[in-house]
Amino acid sequence: MLTLREPTATGLTLLPIIVAMYYTDAPGVRRHRHPEAGKGRTKVAFAVVVLLLAALGVGGYAGYDRVRGFFSAADYDGSGVGDVRVEIGAGSLTAVGDTLVRADVVKSTKAFIGAAEKNPAGTGIQPGTYALRKQMSADDAVTLLLDPKARVFEGVTIPEGKTANQVYTMLAKATGVPVDDFKKAARDPTALGVPDSWFVRTDGQKVTRSIEGFLFPAGYDFKPGKRAADYLRIMVEHFMKVAGELDLTTGSKDRDLSAYEVLTVASLAQAEAGNTADLGKVARTAYNRLQVGSPEIPCKCLEYDVGINYYYQLTGRPTKPSGKMTTEELRDKKNPYRLHGKEGLTPTPINNPGRAALEGALDPPPGDWFFFVAIDKQRHSAFARTLAEHRVNVDKAKKAGVL
Repeated sequence: MLTLREPTATGLTLLPIIVAMYYTDAPGVRRHRHPEAGKGRTKVAFAVVVLLLAALGVGGYAGYDRVRGFFSAADYDGSGVGDVRVEIGAGSLTAVGDTLVRADVVKSTKAFIGAAEKNPAGTGIQPGTYALRKQMSADDAVTLLLDPKARVFEGVTIPEGKTANQVYTMLAKATGVPVDDFKKAARDPTALGVPDSWFVRTDGQKVTRSIEGFLFPAGYDFKPGKRAADYLRIMVEHFMKVAGELDLTTGSKDRDLSAYEVLTVASLAQAEAGNTADLGKVARTAYNRLQVGSPEIPCKCLEYDVGINYYYQLTGRPTKPSGKMTTEELRDKKNPYRLHGKEGLTPTPINNPGRAALEGALDPPPGDWFFFVAIDKQRHSAFARTLAEHRVNVDKAKKAGVL
């Protein structure tokens, strides 16, 4: 006759110790395991504990439920209760999970990370303040964090392609901090979080340190009460996060360009391209001009007009449409940002490009283009290999009233 016994307190107390012993190597012993070994060990450990529970007299669902608690991440069930606002900072999924646990939104960081990793968009959770609920399942929490409607936005949105000076003006309006405070804080990019390793050039030109390019365009929940440097540091941190995700920090090895030069090309493409679809093509055209060269162009020069207006903005001069710039202005040797009659890139990026521009500059589509021009009111560009083809596109642009 089989007799069922209540498990002893001692036996249950030993369970986690036995599991830990199974996973712990003996002192001084290093084990070399196959990558799949961890999964096998988990299954074996699970079986060992089930057998132990059986020996202790715990069977059926009760035994299974107790064992499962040792191996699964703690999680709540359902969509949660009540309302809570949580401020999510820039950081890893672990940091986000820890924040949610402290606010009692999710039960464990492990459960949150698991839910985020199995969600195709799970790594796209943005910093900001969110309207959430307490005691949500990790899956529901991730879903809500990815819903734009859950974000409580009371800050400022910086569009792609704005120059640093334009960003300062927008930040000053949103935070009440004077523009001059932002300009002073930006004088030392390294103090704001830009590593020295970013300021490297491969084209022989002098390195010019600037915050330009590192103020990532996005929506920020900037609340009054902080210093200018604090706000700028948050934007730089966001840029560094995106750069890391794109592996931009290594530059473009196949084109022998530094990360700073790729960032500069991205800013030029952001300024020249009329829409997102053309960003990569404009970057490819830039690389073709700089590194391949066309027999129809006297030097390996970009000859983009956008550098001229950037310098005018820096020096307080009024900007001009490209069609009204004179040859003297385009080739003014006193203008370090000119790209006509001068090989290489501008001394610094000329604006703060968005993610799509960074991706386009890092991995542009293949093409043998050397010329491009916007040909419609939607600012789509036509790309050409020869000057003759380009002239045909220019005529199209004129007929469309673009030029």
